[in-house]
Amino acid sequence: MAAKKGKEIRERHASDRIFNAAVIILSITTFIVIAYPLWFIVIASISNSNMVNQGKVILWPVDIRFYGYQQIWEDSRIWTGYLNTLIYVIVGTVLNLVVTLPAAYALSRPDFKARNAVMMYFVFTMYFSGGLVPLYMTIKSIGFIGNRWIMILMVLVNTYNLIIARTFIQNTIPNDLYEAAQLDGCSHFTFLGKVVLPLSKAIISVEVLYYAVYHWNDYFTALMYTNNVAKIQPLQTVLRQILLLNESYANGNGGVQGGYGQSSADQVKYAVIIVSTVPILCVYPFVQKYFEKGVMIGAVKG
Repeated sequence: MAAKKGKEIRERHASDRIFNAAVIILSITTFIVIAYPLWFIVIASISNSNMVNQGKVILWPVDIRFYGYQQIWEDSRIWTGYLNTLIYVIVGTVLNLVVTLPAAYALSRPDFKARNAVMMYFVFTMYFSGGLVPLYMTIKSIGFIGNRWIMILMVLVNTYNLIIARTFIQNTIPNDLYEAAQLDGCSHFTFLGKVVLPLSKAIISVEVLYYAVYHWNDYFTALMYTNNVAKIQPLQTVLRQILLLNESYANGNGGVQGGYGQSSADQVKYAVIIVSTVPILCVYPFVQKYFEKGVMIGAVKG
């Protein structure tokens, strides 16, 4: 009996080791699949693009050059673009939270009788829009064309972000807590500021990440509504202009021509990817656990 039990334990331990080994191999494979493209962009941005196109750049940079970064950093527009983008990200995200969180709280209240009807108006905008031309005419009529504020106020409330914030508050903050606070003379505004927000740090972190990433990556708004006013262009449109300029050089329309021109344009392209994504990649690890929690809230309980 003891021998049989010992055999079962050994078999179980063997199966556990096999399972653990399979999990480790799968994890390493997944990490390589995700990390290698990022690493390749880094090494390609400082390698000779002809070597990259010939498949000679695999793990380490070859014939190191910094032409791409040099072209970007020597352009004075890049600093203006960075400053503008930081302004749009910080101010825009703060205003997004100021509007989204109180709206989510109001829509989560069971004593707000019209909350379902109001929520339907928000959800309707996720599936139907008035179209680009009417939107442009509306923005023009209020004088926001070529105005810096259009980059901040364009998406003041995102419906998906509103839904996950409302769902979090509705499922996390019990109504009994408000009733207890109400007995002490607590108003809705006081309850929101002193109870709901301190208990909603997870969803606030998710909202900050969502809105900040949107403002950081938003180039279509600038493309459509800023009329190419240089002093209000965000980083993304500045990088796009630099990239298009170097592509035209590569095609023989500027001072750099031929194969060297294409090589230089490719280096600029890779450098543009690095410059535009590194700040967000540096921020993401600090809010990753909140990000995953927010995604599950929106996916499972929306």
